[in-house]
Amino acid sequence: MTHMHIAGSIHADAAHGGPQWLEVPRDLNALDPKLWPRGTVRDDQGRIVVAGAPLTDVAREHGTPVYVIDEEDFRSRAREFRTAFPTWDIYYAGKALLTRRVARWAAEEGLGLDVTTMGEMRIALAGGMPAARLGLHGNNKSDEEIRFALEQGVGRIIVDSFDEIARLERACVDGGHRARVMVRVTTGVEAHTHEYIATAHEDQKFGMSITGGQALTALVRCHSSQYLDLAGIHSHIGSQIFDTHGFEVAIRRTMRLASQFRTATGVELPELDLGGGFGIAYTSADTPEPTGDIAAAFEEMIDHECRAFGLQRPHLSIEPGRAICGPAGVAVYEVGTVKVVDLEGGRSRVYISVDGGMSDNIRPALYAAEYSAALANRTSDAEPVLSRVVGKHCEGGDILIRDVFLPADVTIGDLIAVPGSGAYARSMASNYNQIPKPPVVSAKDGATSVMLRRETLDDLMRLDVGE
Repeated sequence: MTHMHIAGSIHADAAHGGPQWLEVPRDLNALDPKLWPRGTVRDDQGRIVVAGAPLTDVAREHGTPVYVIDEEDFRSRAREFRTAFPTWDIYYAGKALLTRRVARWAAEEGLGLDVTTMGEMRIALAGGMPAARLGLHGNNKSDEEIRFALEQGVGRIIVDSFDEIARLERACVDGGHRARVMVRVTTGVEAHTHEYIATAHEDQKFGMSITGGQALTALVRCHSSQYLDLAGIHSHIGSQIFDTHGFEVAIRRTMRLASQFRTATGVELPELDLGGGFGIAYTSADTPEPTGDIAAAFEEMIDHECRAFGLQRPHLSIEPGRAICGPAGVAVYEVGTVKVVDLEGGRSRVYISVDGGMSDNIRPALYAAEYSAALANRTSDAEPVLSRVVGKHCEGGDILIRDVFLPADVTIGDLIAVPGSGAYARSMASNYNQIPKPPVVSAKDGATSVMLRRETLDDLMRLDVGE
């Protein structure tokens, strides 16, 4: 099993000039099934087909760049979590990808939904997600967001600071509400991931420290409030995690905290949320654990720690956002420029420029995240060449895929497909260089339907109200 830092070995050159894990593929036309939405194939014309829809047809109908989400793949992964964790609450993390249709899919598959802003709450509710199945996160919730959550009957508010507890109480008094809350804690566990998305170590903005005593104080504070109903503890240790070892330590520390709370109050906390961060395969080097194996490991850990601390088993929940929508999505780009750059030692790299870039996928620039790619409109018998897929933005760091083998005959007008693009691509997109954001389309049984339309220059101009 691979447990790789997300920044990986991008600077560790192998003989071919790429990272050491990158191997020259035996067959450039083959599609690694762990990278692509389930059922993705090449048809008899060599085109990549997602959910029955050839990507050439998607590009012709919707233009490029475009994100394609396989509806059945999304739903099947949601059902896998429901099946593997039958007594747990599963909260889809809306920050990964959220539209009204995504909210409807999650609701229909029996999931809850985590939101962090007014916009996410509004979209989730408009998509048909019951307010009672929403969880409101965030380290700096506005008074407006808190009031709206209380008015709508949001099922749980995950409090992140003492300031927020006081503000939440004031909102309850002003509106005549009660708030059901969990306390976000930092467990001191740093998952094996990029520093910017490892969210459980102490020196960061989320949660309240267990080791510093803040977490216990916050729990007792919420328990004693006449306006708050304390549900339990919320923990999150990071993102793109490939094993359960970090969760084992986090569970032990949250259970110890629950035991300390019982000692202080005589009450056992009824709930525990272990967050998410389950990794997906972006490259052939990534080996995420099967959902069933994760569930089995979690169950064993929970049972062991409950026995160790003499606690009853709490009601449990997790938040597998990326693991549901990430593999369901594919980004499609059109090639505009191809150039060869000479490297040291007589090597070379092909730079393939596409019509998107860091505005529609900031993760490679932000986290040094790695992706895979394939020629989508045809097969090729040309030899594999080390390639770098780059965008059209005015930044040297505008790199979508730092190292990938693609056919030597890639040319202007070809389509490049990037799997694993269902999470954190469109949701983190920007209008850098005044480029409109791409559309998101769903695919099912060979048909596509627009979920988010393509932005236009007119959309951008309407925002510019200056003279």
